[in-house]
Amino acid sequence: MSMTVVDQYQQWMNDPAIDEETKTELRRIEGNEKEIEDRFFKELEFGTGGLRGIIGAGTNRMNKYTVGKATQGLTHYLNKQFAHVETPKVAIAYDSRHQSPEFALEAALVLAAGGIKAYVFEALRPTPQLSFAVRELKAQAGIVITASHNPPEYNGYKVYNQHGGQLVVDEAKAVIAEIQQIAAFSSIQKLSREAAEEQGSLHWIGEEMDEKYIEAVTSVSLMTDQDRAALEDLKVVFTALHGTGSTLVPPILKAIGCKQVHSVAEQADPDADFSTVKSPNPEERDAFAIALRDAQEYDADLIIGTDPDADRMGAVVKDQSGAYQILSGNQSGAIMAEYLLSRMKERGTLPENGMLIKTIVTSELGASIAKHYQVETMDTLTGFKYIGEKMTQFEQDGSYFFLFGYEESYGYLAGTYARDKDAIIASMLIAEAAAYYKAQGKSLVDVLNELYAQHGYYKEKLQSITLKGKSGMELIQQIMDDWRQQQPAEIGPLQVAQVEDYAQGLHGLPRENVLKFKCADGSWFCLRPSGTEPKIKIYFSVCRDSEADSAKTMQVLEDYVMKRVTDMTSTST
Repeated sequence: MSMTVVDQYQQWMNDPAIDEETKTELRRIEGNEKEIEDRFFKELEFGTGGLRGIIGAGTNRMNKYTVGKATQGLTHYLNKQFAHVETPKVAIAYDSRHQSPEFALEAALVLAAGGIKAYVFEALRPTPQLSFAVRELKAQAGIVITASHNPPEYNGYKVYNQHGGQLVVDEAKAVIAEIQQIAAFSSIQKLSREAAEEQGSLHWIGEEMDEKYIEAVTSVSLMTDQDRAALEDLKVVFTALHGTGSTLVPPILKAIGCKQVHSVAEQADPDADFSTVKSPNPEERDAFAIALRDAQEYDADLIIGTDPDADRMGAVVKDQSGAYQILSGNQSGAIMAEYLLSRMKERGTLPENGMLIKTIVTSELGASIAKHYQVETMDTLTGFKYIGEKMTQFEQDGSYFFLFGYEESYGYLAGTYARDKDAIIASMLIAEAAAYYKAQGKSLVDVLNELYAQHGYYKEKLQSITLKGKSGMELIQQIMDDWRQQQPAEIGPLQVAQVEDYAQGLHGLPRENVLKFKCADGSWFCLRPSGTEPKIKIYFSVCRDSEADSAKTMQVLEDYVMKRVTDMTSTST
């Protein structure tokens, strides 16, 4: 173990700015080289979702010191970037996780000491509402304390720019540069809560922001007065998975006219331990176990689940046989795209310069649907911040009219009131679609099958391999290097026609450690290290004329790629 790691540990132990409670925690790991290395071998870094890590003492952990240091750097950045603004403003929200309110207040008090007004939600609220609040308050930045759908031991810190989008590459680099200038915790300045409130530097955001947000979201609704009966006939089961969705999903559904909404009681209240689920992630089938029980009892048409900070939405739909089918993010996105574009065309409100935005690892079905409605599609790197960045660009130059943005990882947005994925509007739109098509005698499964019949049978899959710690991070890079250096020319009957290495900065996109292999038949797979978790993700996509053919091609791709990846991981452990 390198001396620098031991030095970091000792520095924390000897630092008078570190409180005794934190030092007591560190004394418990004295002599445990592996644990000390994991906590101190690096500082938490900004990834696709900002700062995120396990809660605890150390540079590679989420704690009040790493939060304070990040906020001190952000304060310096804002005061330089907005020197022309007399008193910059920052909006702050937080979710249901351990220490989320404490971290939010810590950030607010550091900002206040730096002459910046902090506007903090007085209770937990969804991440997309923070994006909206930044724009509504005309703030210079925003902060959300959340670790999205990570396990309970995690928390995180996401920073938003003045447009309401997560920091993009250049902005994040500038903030990181300021953070790196802070050598000691003793240089972090903060006010007391009393002093901040007394001098007007700490404001609390109440329910008035809920009302404005609900108005903004429902303004995107495509339901007419004639559709009200369909909404009233729809039976919905909703689960917040112990997170912030409870605050706004039921009110939104009520606002558009859904009268039969049942919330899963065991998962409605905030719970930092997410005690009824293995993972509070609507991408995973197990997260819907209790909701499925309630749906069968309630004879629901639709189940909606949101992750802890309510930026991701998962849907489960009842088919004609009465069975419940869990939709993937790609499938939900395709259904919402079809619903939005078809209804806008029907109304004559589809703009000539409309644009759908998706990520490079999202299914091409959405692009095919968009093309059918003469709407263009644009691809971005993974991370909704890139979609938000394009939205702001369109707003500024008038080149396109943003209609819908989505990514396969259950993130969606319609409307321009925010710049981040929003499970609240996604819940509204999937409910509207379910009601609209139910009135025509169709389930959303029927709609999906119609889309496959029209555009081809698209099938997607995601495999994730978790590789923790410093050795895991090194192994992930070795896997990426191996695929770069030994690129396959063919995979069974499939010819590899093109390799896109996004580390080279392709298609005008920022450089990112991602490899995408495109086959001659349109199939593709992509290797991408996660920006927020110790994982390497492998995405697969095929399109054939039938489900059977798609499944067969998928098996060929998956078997080849996963064997090569797992061979590397097994030989190194």
